Amino acid sequence: MPHDQLTVPVSDPRTGRERLAVPVGRAADTRAAVTAARGAQPAWARLTPRERARRLLRFADLVEENLAAYAQAEQAGTGKPAEEARGEVENCADLLRFFAGAQRADTAPAAGRRMRGRESWVRWEPIGVVAAIVPWNYPLMMAAWRIAPALAAGNTVVLKPALTTPDTALLLARDAAATLGPDVLVTLPGDRETGRLLVGEDVDAVAFTGSEAGGQDVVVRAALRRVSLELGGNCPALVLPDAPGDTCAALVRAVTYNAGQSCAAPARVITLRENYDRVVEGLAKAMGDRRAGADFGPLNNADQAARYDRILGSSGAGVDHVADVAPRPGEEHGFWRPGRILADLAPDDPAVTQEVFGPVLTVQAARDIDEAVALANSVRQALAASVWGSDTSTVLAVADEVDAGEVWVNCHLDQTAELPHGGRGSSGHGTDMSVLALSEYQRPKTVTVSLDRH
Repeated sequence: MPHDQLTVPVSDPRTGRERLAVPVGRAADTRAAVTAARGAQPAWARLTPRERARRLLRFADLVEENLAAYAQAEQAGTGKPAEEARGEVENCADLLRFFAGAQRADTAPAAGRRMRGRESWVRWEPIGVVAAIVPWNYPLMMAAWRIAPALAAGNTVVLKPALTTPDTALLLARDAAATLGPDVLVTLPGDRETGRLLVGEDVDAVAFTGSEAGGQDVVVRAALRRVSLELGGNCPALVLPDAPGDTCAALVRAVTYNAGQSCAAPARVITLRENYDRVVEGLAKAMGDRRAGADFGPLNNADQAARYDRILGSSGAGVDHVADVAPRPGEEHGFWRPGRILADLAPDDPAVTQEVFGPVLTVQAARDIDEAVALANSVRQALAASVWGSDTSTVLAVADEVDAGEVWVNCHLDQTAELPHGGRGSSGHGTDMSVLALSEYQRPKTVTVSLDRH
């Protein structure tokens, strides 16, 4: 590290104590990262799909071979339990393998004679250099969602992790250099200003996962370049009177996974009046069995903890069930926050209208299903939702009416590489995962040849 390199201290979320001084990239660093990626891109794009797939598969193998190191690095930055961290490393390797194969499939329209005397075909070409800016809640998995399809499509990537969680991104750059080639994946640690500078560099596309305000800033700075955004959820869970018996326990498990710091986590439980009291009681009981420190991890950083406290402190909830906090010895000053169930809320309560991004569920009652759907669709975000009930025709009709990019029925947060994930409204636009994600990082070229004999 150069002697004049700017660094910023970051804390261990489990203890609150400083754990690392992170180098912060500035203009010279962002320019050097993009220049390196630009230089590597033509050779990477010239590889055949088969050759690129073989390298990506080796990359996935190396991630998996170093699972313990990746999991430890993921825990260091996030504080999440070891089981969650290991699972996310496995998901990263799986995504790399999925896109290694997906980019070999022919998704372009078939060649043919679409006009008299003309033969036409469509080529999908890489965009060039992609700036991938990812958040702190899933440092490795969000990176994989962005870099896997971008690399598979023939782009090179400059990966900018969140300030507090650079650990796994640095491991990815190391292992990518050993398997994909130098500078095919460049990791650029830094803060928000680093991200702003990167977007302003000579990149061809920006893939951003983060806050709505951050996404708006990216759009302005990116101007006419391709942008893919995933900007948060505040997701509804509609619980009908005939919901399965394990509904409350399942929702509490989903909102405490990663301490609720997931854009697709359930946040707003919506019932009918006839099952409102029963659901509040069931959620309170299930949340009472989950303890921060023993069953789920801390919030990621001091700013996020302060935001949680501010939103919850300004809530006018008439009912507030608060679970226990049980940190291990030496971790009492970490960013631990208890699971909570809030009920008897006004429609404009801050805990309803703002995404808490923590282990909190609000509960609202509706007169009927139409009003329940209206409540579900009443916020700006439209990323994901779930519907819980036993009558097939009813739950499928409700799922159809809910405005969200992903809807689960009698489950929540169930995802796999084969299925697309993306938002609407202020949750952004673009697609993560599935073969559809490849089009985020490609551009079509139509070639038409005259067959006329002159």
